[in-house]
Amino acid sequence: MDLMTTASAPPQPLPSALLLDMDGTLVDSEPYWMAEEFALVESYGGVWSHEDAQSIVGRPLTYSASVIREHTGMPLTIDEIVQRLLGGVVERFRQHAPWRPGAKELLDQAQELGVPCALVTMSYTVFANELEKIVPAGTFSAVVTGDTVTHGKPHPEPYLTACARLGVEPRTALAIEDSPSGMRSAVAAHVPTIAVPHVVPVPHEHGAAQVPTLAGRSLADLWATATA
Repeated sequence: MDLMTTASAPPQPLPSALLLDMDGTLVDSEPYWMAEEFALVESYGGVWSHEDAQSIVGRPLTYSASVIREHTGMPLTIDEIVQRLLGGVVERFRQHAPWRPGAKELLDQAQELGVPCALVTMSYTVFANELEKIVPAGTFSAVVTGDTVTHGKPHPEPYLTACARLGVEPRTALAIEDSPSGMRSAVAAHVPTIAVPHVVPVPHEHGAAQVPTLAGRSLADLWATATA
């Protein structure tokens, strides 16, 4: 009887770190933000459209607040608008945290493979803390939020900061984003990027690949797609 030996397949290449946006990428919270925008604007007798809401997806909260104030003329400061929106979204999230398809599974996979994860979001720390409460302790080795950076997305600072905190080179990490501004932030930081469009279309740009969903995608597959 012949004995046949099968060589084990070499391990698939993986990124040195996984850098993830939050709103619209990990959790389906963009509708929460839009609902709070409509409620706030209408409470001051203003008019807000779906197109207006889409125009600020993925942008820093202070930028979004400035657009709302300029558009409606409401008598609130930028910080007051931010806090009103943020408070409403956090309360909605506490009642129901809607994961995006495949997002939780990707986080779990990264943990199993020993790939450190960073949360890179323009939401503020108070909201990021709510997400950290519903995942295993230590899921995120670094958290970069909109209130801890000088320049928000699409500036590269958020992703450069995440890489620095993790001690990895940007070109060896993988970013997952759902918005044009987030995608451009990661690409500008020279991080291989996967865009998963959700609420708004994401243009095809050099340095970022696109997939329709994270569901059923392995970390190795996403890395191969981003670096092809």
